Amino acid sequence: MAVIHRTTLSPTKLELLASWLPAQPWYQEPEGGPRPAKAGGFRLDDPAGEVGIEFMVVTEGPEAEPRSYLVPLTYRAAPLEEAADALLGTAEHGVLGRRWVYDGAHDPVLVRELGALFLGKSAPQAQSESDTPDPTVRAHYTGPATAPLTPRLHRALTPLPDGAPEEAAPALGRLFAGWRLPDGTGVRGVFAVVEEG
Repeated sequence: MAVIHRTTLSPTKLELLASWLPAQPWYQEPEGGPRPAKAGGFRLDDPAGEVGIEFMVVTEGPEAEPRSYLVPLTYRAAPLEEAADALLGTAEHGVLGRRWVYDGAHDPVLVRELGALFLGKSAPQAQSESDTPDPTVRAHYTGPATAPLTPRLHRALTPLPDGAPEEAAPALGRLFAGWRLPDGTGVRGVFAVVEEG
């Protein structure tokens, strides 16, 4: 299980994201520039205990029309050469020292563990608590139970209407999780899908 350290990170995750987000094709920069606010998410464990895996949701924009984005992050103790283009930057962790922070969509450890989550072989963990499962994160999958799966992440999130069913169709699988809007409203949406082919 991942251990969440109560310590400093410099620059912070949100500071790294404020620099990185404007270059992403799915991001709509608000008037006044990027000001991402943490709004939710969850973690997955790396069985080897080497890579931190976090699915962070950030919100931005006016409270009446906020935008929500899923930013999967991985934290490593050394550079991942094959994902050099996915590096957000480095940060100094108060306990672990220098960490290389990546867009986790391009990190093979995150991709592997996300696929394992759909297959029931990995369990979602609370974003900010050590050794605490998060039962609100649910994966529905109806495809063949063969690994590896390569789920497609939803970057720009859309809250589901109240009472919307959680089923896999029309995709083979869908991953549901929640976050909070700037006004404090709790919402849920699809974080990732597994499609045929």
